[in-house]
Amino acid sequence: MFYLPTIVLFMLAFFVLLVLLFTLIMVGAISYAFEKVGLAPGAVFGLLLACLAGSSINIPLHRIRNAQVVTDPVVPVFGFRWRVPRVTPRETVVTVNVGGAVIPCLVAIYLLAKTAYPLQAMLGIAIVAAIAQRLARPVPGLGIALPAFIPPILSALTAVLLAPAQAPMVAYISGTFGVLIGADLLHLRDLAALRTPVVSIGGAGTFDGIFLTGIIAVLLA
Repeated sequence: MFYLPTIVLFMLAFFVLLVLLFTLIMVGAISYAFEKVGLAPGAVFGLLLACLAGSSINIPLHRIRNAQVVTDPVVPVFGFRWRVPRVTPRETVVTVNVGGAVIPCLVAIYLLAKTAYPLQAMLGIAIVAAIAQRLARPVPGLGIALPAFIPPILSALTAVLLAPAQAPMVAYISGTFGVLIGADLLHLRDLAALRTPVVSIGGAGTFDGIFLTGIIAVLLA
């Protein structure tokens, strides 16, 4: 019978505890952030469940026809050897993640209608979107890359300066819509050049997480 060494069992147990601790911290931070923007504890629990369940759901929005250039092996022709490129058509499917984009945007719309500083929130969205658009870079085969912590920090600073009385709420609105518009929507024209099968707005893969940007912005504010 095979027995694992004691040190290996200890390391596995330690790793599991770290994962559980990190999960509890993340859930607690997200719950605190939602409560700071004025949502009831019962609504926070429902939103967390909805975001968790929706994180694995991507809704197709659009299909972009593109082409991937694949170089064939060398082909001999009349004594000469040629490397012949072959162009194969492909599609890039643009999707939106339910837990990472749809639900955060619905929450942001609700908060935008509820806030006492709608104009400041709109200005914050414009500022974050403009800077996110400048910082975002298309990465072939991956998607649109954006520095992870700049949008939430910028959203928090903007909210504190524009609406200190409701900084968490304005930070969430600015961070959520600012990243969606600046990093994603304003770079739609670049998607065909990425040559990736699927891009997910708000998903954990290709695009920067809109959901986490809003949460971190609230915590910073």
